[in-house]
Amino acid sequence: MTSRDIDDSSENVLSEWPNQVEPEVGVADDELATTDDDGAPAWGTSATAAPEESESDVVAIAEPEPILEPEQDEVPFEPEVPADDGAPIHVELSHEHAAGDLHIPDGYAVLEGEAEGGRRAVGIVVSRFNGKVTTQLLDRALEELAAAGVQQDAITIMVVPGAFELPLAATALEKTRRFACIVALGCIIRGDTPHFDYVASEAASGLQLAALETGVPVSFGVLTLDRVEQADARIEKGAEAVRSALEMADLFSQLRAAASR
Repeated sequence: MTSRDIDDSSENVLSEWPNQVEPEVGVADDELATTDDDGAPAWGTSATAAPEESESDVVAIAEPEPILEPEQDEVPFEPEVPADDGAPIHVELSHEHAAGDLHIPDGYAVLEGEAEGGRRAVGIVVSRFNGKVTTQLLDRALEELAAAGVQQDAITIMVVPGAFELPLAATALEKTRRFACIVALGCIIRGDTPHFDYVASEAASGLQLAALETGVPVSFGVLTLDRVEQADARIEKGAEAVRSALEMADLFSQLRAAASR
């Protein structure tokens, strides 16, 4: 083999060549030094080393929250609706009044009327609306008038479209001065709108105003119901309205008699 001369420059280069050190056992390749002592890149490595990542350069990636599987499927609540078997609905009456009779001490002059008809003329105003209910109210009112001794020819019935027209009809009858009292009969059933509140309020206040303006007693026999099923248990209000009207008429008669003495 022919030897090759090495010039001075080659010797100088080789003399500056760093002594390679065998890596220690157990040190990974990526842990080896990549620069010389003077900061230059080591032989076999890239001239530009990758910059080290700082904490500010690291973007945190939020891990998605785990989706919890429900133990069982939720079933929407559905109220049980009783089947309509055609049986009548039982409506319980509420008793929101105090039982017992009024007690008046002795020694006072007392005026108190009685529900007696005698020769008194009675006017009845009744609404056509909800006629199934108002017909029953009228029947009970007429039965009670007959039981009180009021003759049929002394009774005048005025029919109006609805409960809202009752006050005007009652006022018209009172102004004739032919009737000792007026019985107002009607039925208002609550619906989906405030219409019920307006009609019920105006019917009650209008009938009261009619009595105050003329001085002729007017009884309130108007049913104000939430449901039509409540009517059957309250048809007796027709008879109660008659008794109230006759009692007030008798009371006013006693008052006039006492005042004229």
